[in-house]
Amino acid sequence: MRSIALLAASTLGALAFGSASAHADAGTDQKAVLQGSTTASYYWDDASGRAGDTGLPASGKPMQKGLAASPSWPLMTEGYVVYKGKKLPFFVGDRGPGDPSSRGVMLDLDAKTFAELTGGTFNPDTLGVDGVGGEGHIDIQYVVTKWGDGVGRKSHPVAFSTGAWSEKDTTQVTTASVKH
Repeated sequence: MRSIALLAASTLGALAFGSASAHADAGTDQKAVLQGSTTASYYWDDASGRAGDTGLPASGKPMQKGLAASPSWPLMTEGYVVYKGKKLPFFVGDRGPGDPSSRGVMLDLDAKTFAELTGGTFNPDTLGVDGVGGEGHIDIQYVVTKWGDGVGRKSHPVAFSTGAWSEKDTTQVTTASVKH
């Protein structure tokens, strides 16, 4: 469901990841527009059609480290996640998780970020994460530092089934200082 072409995908091309979210891990003092906690899973969609791969991410950006799927935040939203003291940047480049979001899994991290957070290893043959004892879900803290411009809800994540991913949220956002 993550890559359903419900939104017009942008032109394919390489994302300058450094410019998209490098500031998200640039220091301990961050300007946050939203922070909270949720359960995160992982995936890797490289458009190969293998290992349950559903195709290119909804944003049209190629799968890469730092790309996350959200069931409700606007595409190209930026921020960082924290797990057991490790902090890594993300940007929302895809939609999902689908059904798991109705059970509280509100962020789908790319498998390389998940591996780095958990001490596992990304397996390019299976598109999974090895060395984490089969762990596929982790409890994380998230900090959103910049909302994307597209459709989606600028609030704590809600399940994919709510359709919030398709709503245009015109809420004005304020920032607050966050330390991690």
